[in-house]
Amino acid sequence: MTEELTVFKKGDLVEGYRIMSEIGRGAASIIYLVQDPKTKQIWALKHVEKTDPKAQRFLDQAAIEYKIANQINHPAIRRIERMIKSGSLLKIRDLYLVMELVDGISLFEEKPTELDVLIDLFRQTASGLHEMHKHGYVHADMKPHNIIIGSDIDGNLTAKVIDLGQSCKIGTIKKRIQGTPDYIAPEQVHRREITPKTDIYNFGATMYWTLTDKNIPTAMGTKSDSLMGSLDDALIEKPTPISELRDDLPDRLSDLIMQCCEPDLDKRPDSMEDVANKLDLILGIVRAPSIPVDEV
Repeated sequence: MTEELTVFKKGDLVEGYRIMSEIGRGAASIIYLVQDPKTKQIWALKHVEKTDPKAQRFLDQAAIEYKIANQINHPAIRRIERMIKSGSLLKIRDLYLVMELVDGISLFEEKPTELDVLIDLFRQTASGLHEMHKHGYVHADMKPHNIIIGSDIDGNLTAKVIDLGQSCKIGTIKKRIQGTPDYIAPEQVHRREITPKTDIYNFGATMYWTLTDKNIPTAMGTKSDSLMGSLDDALIEKPTPISELRDDLPDRLSDLIMQCCEPDLDKRPDSMEDVANKLDLILGIVRAPSIPVDEV
């Protein structure tokens, strides 16, 4: 029988951090707003608890999240300062992640309306993912829910990529299908190698949804795992060209998004750096429309 998650109250001292409030929940975790009494620094504390044997995978995902995030120093990737394990050496029951507090709301919950702002947020996200790729890792679950929109001291909107629990080394072949159905890449469904081009597909599907409120067709359109495993990528339904849904978008942006959403790996952009550079170019054109395109 599954036990209920332990809930800490305001004022409780947990692993040296003072609980201020609860700010979120997951399948096997609760995230709190906490303060370090010594430094007065504010953090987000994620408590992952093993309430039954099946919950071990949530502990494993949290450990992976820390391992990867701790190696990456980029403004668009959420920083994780510490990992604390509680329990015996062979029987860890609780795991705590001391994380950078990201004050904002997800792109899924609220989308900016200005096109140049959205393109800039896309550019920041692509830059952060490229940094992950440089360190040898793939996010593998890129979606609007995992992009938090905040603001800097000047009031400019910023993007922060969160939730690295499904991240993995480049070239990993996962034993089971992992990903979010509306954004999942064919190679994830078919359990082939996960590469930076997987993030490119997930990210392309994210941009498509953000600009159209529609999801692209994916290989998860079939309910049977056996059918999905044998489905030829060429048989995946093509998404409606974004230019048919939004005639106000620059052609370069529409083309880039459709290229990112290609089932065929070879037809996707070469790298996330390439995607970020193209978004930077498109942003410049959108913010300075008087410049002739052929001069850029």
